Amino acid sequence: MAEEWFDIYDEQLRPLGTATRADTHANGYWHRTFHCWLTRREGNRRFVRFQLRQAGKDTNPGCYDITAAGHLTAGETVREAVRELEEELGVKAEFEQLIPLGQIREQASGDVNGVPFIDREVSDVFGLVCSVPLTELRLQPEEVAGVYEADLDELIALFEGVVDEVTAFGVELVDETGRLAQAQQSVKVNQFVPREIAYYACVLRKLHSCT
Repeated sequence: MAEEWFDIYDEQLRPLGTATRADTHANGYWHRTFHCWLTRREGNRRFVRFQLRQAGKDTNPGCYDITAAGHLTAGETVREAVRELEEELGVKAEFEQLIPLGQIREQASGDVNGVPFIDREVSDVFGLVCSVPLTELRLQPEEVAGVYEADLDELIALFEGVVDEVTAFGVELVDETGRLAQAQQSVKVNQFVPREIAYYACVLRKLHSCT
């Protein structure tokens, strides 16, 4: 597989040029990513969807995560990054359908297979109203093991510490042909990709405004 290249930036987000994914994470260069949360309304209830990362991922395997997300490659714009929705979930959407929810900065460090990394990301966050049935999603086997959804208010209560777990319904890949099986899980905060809890709570509250 060809090495990924990213546009890289300094602390003030001034362009520094480009670097490979490996060098970007080895040297802690700032780079850009795309986040998109899918939501839908059913009567008076609002639901939000989140993905289950593949167990073979090098970072945060088997964790719940943003519905669709990814790095911007060198020269790519946020508008073009909407491709992540189709690549990961099989959902076609135009950039104009996305609802801006803000921009965040995140920093993390650790090691993967003994190799240290410093991950510094600037992420543009969006919401998308999507009523495509979970059973009709086309998941990217290399990235996504499943997609779940839960009541939005219940998920907010989870991340604000009001409840310890919520029930989520979803689908998981059965095999690499893309076949899906329905599933149900009790979901806890510590099963999501480690981020500032405020990120999840803030984004989820903003999803209430998506129509």
